[in-house]
Amino acid sequence: MAATAAVSGAKRRLRAELKRRLAALSAEERRRQSRLLTQKVIAHSQYQKSKRISIFLSMQDEIETEEIIKDIFQQGKTCFIPRYQFQSNHMDMVKLASPDEISSLPKTSWNIPQPGEGDVREEALSTGGLDLIFMPGLGFDKQGNRLGRGRGYYDAYLQRCLQLPGPKPYTIALAFKEQLCHQIPVGEHDMRVDEVLCEDPCEAEGRILCEAP
Repeated sequence: MAATAAVSGAKRRLRAELKRRLAALSAEERRRQSRLLTQKVIAHSQYQKSKRISIFLSMQDEIETEEIIKDIFQQGKTCFIPRYQFQSNHMDMVKLASPDEISSLPKTSWNIPQPGEGDVREEALSTGGLDLIFMPGLGFDKQGNRLGRGRGYYDAYLQRCLQLPGPKPYTIALAFKEQLCHQIPVGEHDMRVDEVLCEDPCEAEGRILCEAP
């Protein structure tokens, strides 16, 4: 129990530090890094060979995903987006019909567009699974450890993916370089990502890497 409490405390302190770092980023800098990552994604071999892709609709302090979503449709791939259940840590990836649809989706209390509960849509895991999942988060380290916002949606979803037959989806985190950390504190249910995509190589010279307090 003491170890669990220590990890929880370290995560809480690191979340606060990362939120401060993200709040200090200008809108122009967020756009610049987002444009760069969009180019990296489109050139990425895993992206190019993937047919069924899930991607988050970004909040203000996350890499902007709008142009990646447009490219998914331009390339004839199938796009899935999260639908969170706020009374639990359950999340489904449901099919998005077009990029234009996003602006008409209802918004959650987090100001994230998502289809309503009564909106019947194709769900990724029951119709063939996913090839690639783009992961949000607050912080990441070069071992692929991820610090989310504390609700456990993606960790629980990746566990569900592992229970299905066939290859598991490849996971790519999209991060501002300010979100890179030397070491993320992890608990037993935390799932690593396969790759962290950011402006610099993720072992980036330590200029902007943060320690877990």
